[in-house]
Amino acid sequence: QWYQRRVHGKQWYQRRVHGKQWYQRRVHGKQWYQRRVHGVTQVTYRAAHNIGIAVDTPQGLLVPNIKNVQQKSILEISEELIALAGRGRDGKLTPDEMQGGTFTISNIGAIGGTSCQPVVVPPEVCIVALSKLQTLPRFDADGNVVARSLMNFSFSADHRTLDGATVARFSEEWKGFLENPTSMLLGLR
Repeated sequence: QWYQRRVHGKQWYQRRVHGKQWYQRRVHGKQWYQRRVHGVTQVTYRAAHNIGIAVDTPQGLLVPNIKNVQQKSILEISEELIALAGRGRDGKLTPDEMQGGTFTISNIGAIGGTSCQPVVVPPEVCIVALSKLQTLPRFDADGNVVARSLMNFSFSADHRTLDGATVARFSEEWKGFLENPTSMLLGLR
């Protein structure tokens, strides 16, 4: 599968490219960069695109974030994700690594999860939960049963700042990247 290729001796996983996919699709709308201040009607638009990555650790679920994803390659994101996850498991994350996120990716598929209703944690405005990739029977155009690789993902957003139509369009674009990853690679800077 495309997301399991070895590149420069490192194993690629789904989440390593999802952060870049999120950035690629979200660039066109400022509302994805914002943060809400609890109890205040002010919305702050952030120049830094810091992607929170949920990490299962002995201390529980932690969400460090990869800073300035807009300035990083997929390989740099991958290396930083591996380092953050390792420091999380070792209990060595810094306070700076745990704050400043603008969007969170939770990969419940890594532990076998197939569905989830993620909860937005303020001040972020959106979160996505990715399920495990499954091969399931589906009908093709001729009515024949064929094996298809399927992965569910669920978004939750703060509707005070992101409307459902915007999130639904983004979800379709993300799906397009998963189905045709070269389309994302062509748009990289």
